[in-house]
Amino acid sequence: MLAIAALALVALFGGAGTALAHNVLVSSDPPEGAQLAVGPSEVRLTFDQPVRAGEGYNTVTVVGPDGMYWTDGQVRVEGTSVIAPVRQLGPAGTYTIGYRILSNDGHPVPGKVTFTLTAPGGGTPAPPPQHADHPDQQANPAEPGGMPVWPWIAGAVVLVVLGLVLALRLGKPRS
Repeated sequence: MLAIAALALVALFGGAGTALAHNVLVSSDPPEGAQLAVGPSEVRLTFDQPVRAGEGYNTVTVVGPDGMYWTDGQVRVEGTSVIAPVRQLGPAGTYTIGYRILSNDGHPVPGKVTFTLTAPGGGTPAPPPQHADHPDQQANPAEPGGMPVWPWIAGAVVLVVLGLVLALRLGKPRS
């Protein structure tokens, strides 16, 4: 009976990891914390799994130290990478790449990467995206994606315990 219970727990918790995995950012260009003399013409975010492509699924914004937007054009998906064109940057300072992509498992994944422009550029900012209510909306994502896992785990534990109790009660020999 203990072997069956152990096998049930291994199957329950051992197989759940990959099904619940969201995409994870593995690299960015420019990399986190980079010091650049000249701004990039595009930003590239690379994830551990393919990103779902589609109009409006994925957003990437570059917000400068002045709170202005510097992305210019449509975001495109190439397998595990999301690429956004960037205008010539303006003031020197810290720029934040805010992103929200649609994970391979269908859940949104928000995050951010920062880099520093060490010398001012001569660019002009882009108009704010239609989805932005204020400049730090994409730069500081706060909305988690999906339902928490703990209710599923708690429910599974309750079912396993009930199954063990029933098996022990019904499996007793009758005298």
